[in-house]
Amino acid sequence: MQSVMTSPDNEEIRSLTALLLPLTDRTLIVPNVAVAELIPYRAPQGNDDLPDWFLGLVNWRDLRLPLLSFEVASGEPAVAAGNQARILVLNAQGGRSHVKFIALLVQGIPRAMKVDSELAAADVPLAALELAAVDADGIMAKIPDLLALENMLAEHGII
Repeated sequence: MQSVMTSPDNEEIRSLTALLLPLTDRTLIVPNVAVAELIPYRAPQGNDDLPDWFLGLVNWRDLRLPLLSFEVASGEPAVAAGNQARILVLNAQGGRSHVKFIALLVQGIPRAMKVDSELAAADVPLAALELAAVDADGIMAKIPDLLALENMLAEHGII
């Protein structure tokens, strides 16, 4: 994550707010501007003959969003939605005019934290779709490749 940015009026921004996303077997970290909303879990509809990481479609604000499992997309076994499961609505990154949002299954409520250039990189093995790992206040957090997730949806004709 880049921590020194400029605002529209060219003032330096030295930190940003990130969200720690609890999954079943890891924690992801994303800038909070990547997130549109956190909603209660609801069972997705339809998933016939599609990859296991695509959990189905969920309704959100008059839209049907593809819901996916990051764990399965990155090569781990399928996980069930636990009793703390939520759906994280992410702003799409790929510039497709017909795709504004995608949804990700998370296993709890994300936690906000400020990050800056002092965020320490961690030298740990990365799974597919993980760009890097960081030590976020003592929590090992992985930076997900959100664009790759969106591209996977497109490659399979889901979006």
